[in-house]
Amino acid sequence: MTVMRQAQTPFRCVGLFGRPQTEGLAAPLRRIITCVRQMGIAVWVEQDTASSAGLKAGEIDGQSGLAELSKIIDLAIILGGDGTLLGVARQLAPTGTALIGVNQGRLGFMTDLDIAQVESELPAVLQGDYVEEERAMLQVSVMRKKSGSSARTAVFDAPALNDAVISRGAISRMVEVEVFVDGHYLQTLRADGLIISTPTGSTAYALSALGSILHPALAGITLVPVAPQALSSRPIVLPESVEVQVVVNDGAGTSLHCDMQSLTSLEDGDKIVVRHGAHKVRLLHPRGYDYFVMLRRKLHWSTNPLFAGRPDPLPPTEPHVST
Repeated sequence: MTVMRQAQTPFRCVGLFGRPQTEGLAAPLRRIITCVRQMGIAVWVEQDTASSAGLKAGEIDGQSGLAELSKIIDLAIILGGDGTLLGVARQLAPTGTALIGVNQGRLGFMTDLDIAQVESELPAVLQGDYVEEERAMLQVSVMRKKSGSSARTAVFDAPALNDAVISRGAISRMVEVEVFVDGHYLQTLRADGLIISTPTGSTAYALSALGSILHPALAGITLVPVAPQALSSRPIVLPESVEVQVVVNDGAGTSLHCDMQSLTSLEDGDKIVVRHGAHKVRLLHPRGYDYFVMLRRKLHWSTNPLFAGRPDPLPPTEPHVST
């Protein structure tokens, strides 16, 4: 859901997060800190980020770990790429804290405010003039049978904002899994893996595996096979309300990861259960944010390969329709 907001009370306290040990981290952090403090808003910095950037006590209002920051901030500014934002968003989602990403990565589907735009775009956001989106999450569990028992117990549980990916390990063999939707058998899949994606993750790994792009406002989950043995195995989009169960039949060396950040090894007989998550991520964008402009720029749609690097084209005018 997208909500337009304006002319609201400024945020009281901003938390600033970066990717520790990143070269050149200090200068862009200080630009953001200066911009926020000029608005009269307190700035706290995640402690590893502050240490990596060499920030001194007088430059910021304080530093702490993420768990403590989540109790005092009402806006998180994440400097980095999508991976950095994913890591912070997964942990802040239960608190309802709003997030905005400042892109210092490569592609940046979610961190859409460039560092060059901080002074021109961020003050308006801090004054409450922004576009807000809620992004759905998944909750992913692995259920495993106890030795000598048919009962399964949870051995892994994690949220996912982008996707849950079942993939083969270093061994050169396919994974074989059975897929069920709300208890109904869907298919037995032999493939290099299976991606279970949110709309947010549809422009990530799922897109590389020829999955469909889902608009973030859609309430859906996509199942995308990775290099399936059967050419008839195709991606499918499901309602977000369903429960997807994947049973590992032959999975020596198989692993499961959520957003490439939480990882566990799988065993034959494991059941992966994927449900709609209980929390949503609140993403803020500058006024004028347009999802379709973002897609054109990131994916180079409408770009003539003979003129690579030209500016984003203006939207075409509506064609005249005679009556």
